[in-house]
Amino acid sequence: MNAALTPERIETLAAAALVRHGASEAQARALAAGIAAAERDGLKSHGLMYLPTYCEHLTCGKVLGDAEPILDRPAPACLVVDARNGFAHAAIDLGLPALIDLAGAQGVASLAIRNSYNCGALGYHTERVARAGLVALGFTNAPASIAPWGGRKAALGTNPWSLAVPDGAGGARFVIDQSASVVAKSEVMKRARAGEPIPEGWAFDAAGRPTVDPAEALKGTMAPAGGYKGVSSALMVEVFAACLAGANPGVAASPFSGTAGGPPGTGQFFLAVAPEPSSGGGFADRLETVAAAFGDGARLPGSRRLAARARAEREGVAVEEAVLAQLEKLAGAAA
Repeated sequence: MNAALTPERIETLAAAALVRHGASEAQARALAAGIAAAERDGLKSHGLMYLPTYCEHLTCGKVLGDAEPILDRPAPACLVVDARNGFAHAAIDLGLPALIDLAGAQGVASLAIRNSYNCGALGYHTERVARAGLVALGFTNAPASIAPWGGRKAALGTNPWSLAVPDGAGGARFVIDQSASVVAKSEVMKRARAGEPIPEGWAFDAAGRPTVDPAEALKGTMAPAGGYKGVSSALMVEVFAACLAGANPGVAASPFSGTAGGPPGTGQFFLAVAPEPSSGGGFADRLETVAAAFGDGARLPGSRRLAARARAEREGVAVEEAVLAQLEKLAGAAA
């Protein structure tokens, strides 16, 4: 059985749970909004599924719930936010308005986030920049779980990247959000919790053999998307989100699951570009020429997410009864 909740109710309950486990109001509100957006858009692996882990990491010290991120501008077009080992969402919330203003004024600007944590669905953040009329490119690194091509030991994280393109009307024409692995590691975690097998080609066990057992996959490595090309994609993200952001590389970061290790200290990196200065005008027309080629039933990236969003607005978000019970338990009397 499922219950139908509004995104606003999910956000309220998630924020209450986070505050109850040690997050400040600002930290909780930023993350809860991201959780609710993920549920609204059908991205269950980035929504309420992760809330128990977030609460656990607040209580064990992997995340500092009272952290206050600090914004700096070390160069004219370069912004940096030190998340101070708090949630990534609060640090990104601090930096994005300044990034949007700076890119609008200068044509292009960057935002680096360091001493951070899992930022959830990366497209959630880049879409906000696109809604301001800017082309947004985002990167986020993660604890190592992908082995180099020909190797067995994890060296890079699943390391998503995202591109969000404005539609000229206050929205995003499309949003790409993809990891360097065949699927996000959270999808394997979701199958493991449900006791379900994973499809072939998603992961390898600790000996480097393909596996359909999610428990064995979590002991091994994730399969890179497109073979060696996926490894290259993960390496590109590592350069931006770790090296350029001044954050921990994946091999030095503690896991996003479990209580081992201290704060992971990973990072994010965003580029925002005003479309008209570099294009010489006519950006929107050229974009529509590209988008029009996706005809005959083909879909632009992110269209399933938008369909889920529209359905949630009509019908509410379907939440399993067991997930709702856990959510209410975590939120306690504060809900």
